[in-house]
Amino acid sequence: QVQLVESGGGLVQPGGSLRLSCAASGSLISLNTMGWFRQAPGKQRELVAAIIPGDTNYADSVKGRFTVTRDNAKNTMYLQMNSLKPEDTAVYYCMVKALIPKASVYNTYWGQGTQVTVSS
Repeated sequence: QVQLVESGGGLVQPGGSLRLSCAASGSLISLNTMGWFRQAPGKQRELVAAIIPGDTNYADSVKGRFTVTRDNAKNTMYLQMNSLKPEDTAVYYCMVKALIPKASVYNTYWGQGTQVTVSS
């Protein structure tokens, strides 16, 4: 199986920055798509940013403020969040599509979530 450990959430003032990390471990053969999602109270989970080798995709609400990167050697993904706004407050989840031994397709795995609160 695949384990995802997220870190880097917390409380920050509007205009501030945070960097989230998501480290994948376990019986991994390879990782394909990696992404960050978020869910605010009373709202559906939404895609924030996704990264595949050679391409990235962002929600319109975070374009120009957030940057997603990955370190393939460490099986780790990052989300640099700048110019944070109160509406960015949510639980942030990482997601990966991973191939494990004896599997013929990539399966989706989720992290436990990390709270990001933007407030003065």
